[in-house]
Amino acid sequence: MAYQIITDGSCDLGEERARMAGIQVVPFYVTFDGKTYQKEIEEISVREFYQEMVDDPDKFPKSSLPSVQDYVEAFTPYARDGKDIICLCITTKFSGSYNSAKTAADLLAEEYPHIRIQVVDTMVNTVLQGILALETVRMQQAGLSFEETLAGIERIKPTGRIIFTVGNYEYLIHGGRIGKVMGTAASTLGIKPLIMLREGEIFPTGITRSRKKGMARLVDQTREHFRKMGESPDSYRIVVGYGYDYEEAVGFRDRLLASLKAYSQYENVEIFQIGATIGVHTGPYPIGVGLLKKYDC
Repeated sequence: MAYQIITDGSCDLGEERARMAGIQVVPFYVTFDGKTYQKEIEEISVREFYQEMVDDPDKFPKSSLPSVQDYVEAFTPYARDGKDIICLCITTKFSGSYNSAKTAADLLAEEYPHIRIQVVDTMVNTVLQGILALETVRMQQAGLSFEETLAGIERIKPTGRIIFTVGNYEYLIHGGRIGKVMGTAASTLGIKPLIMLREGEIFPTGITRSRKKGMARLVDQTREHFRKMGESPDSYRIVVGYGYDYEEAVGFRDRLLASLKAYSQYENVEIFQIGATIGVHTGPYPIGVGLLKKYDC
């Protein structure tokens, strides 16, 4: 039986990449005034979202998860057509999107008892969630069954890492992702944080005095990660994630790729724009590396 791959808006695939892969995205909502919520991409573009933050640095937007009804509406057409569903949700440590999707799946089970809807806590977010969704598509295209694909997802999702930095600590403080005491001290000193996301949580990995040095350290930390793991980058999907500044992302991607070529056969690193779901926590200037092991390596 055929199965449909669905994910939430944290995936940051963008419209075209999701469409080409045949993935349906259930969007998050974003608000700047705490009252009016707009669906990301459908009602407010990612560029518009970042532009508003850049134009008014004192604005701290918030995001809101998809509702149970949003997921019911996403699942129903496929269930009606007899398709099973794999739904990949942002880590439950960051959002309740998984719970909305699970409730929707339970509701539809009464009407469509023969349809399997498996909701997955991916334990990742943003670009990692995107490349996990793309790896899921690769499994499907390779002919893996529903059960085999789910097993493949569980096998590779713990390998995901994001190594990144942000413009300042302010958005992490407002988003509740970092202690206020640490954030205030860091802001006073003017240092740039280096952060790793693994298994759904963020951990500090260092500090630098400048953005340029920070990005150089990210490249070094990527190399060090593979050295510690004893694995080749060739076994991984590697992408660069950025917020507002695409040109900076291109330069960073080129520097990363030059480094990767020194110790692997890597030929191409895609660039993903980090969307509003995560952008509310990072501000307009996140940049970093996302890496996830390929299902067949």
